[in-house]
Amino acid sequence: MQKFDFSILTRDGQKVDSVVIAGRDEAEAERRLRQMYRYCEIVSCNSKQSEDGRGGSQQTISVEDILSLISK
Repeated sequence: MQKFDFSILTRDGQKVDSVVIAGRDEAEAERRLRQMYRYCEIVSCNSKQSEDGRGGSQQTISVEDILSLISK
């Protein structure tokens, strides 16, 4: 699965610089984004390379990862 880094404007006009969402393709990631941020405006979308090594000093956690932890 690829990860996509979105910058969005919420319906209230607030800018969110980095929302990372995993998906098979950009369309699926955008669908998942719009489930969380209804009526948002996508400013940009960048594909991120998946990192297999988790030994780095700083690890980013996506919103999807947090939601999966909560649902467990």
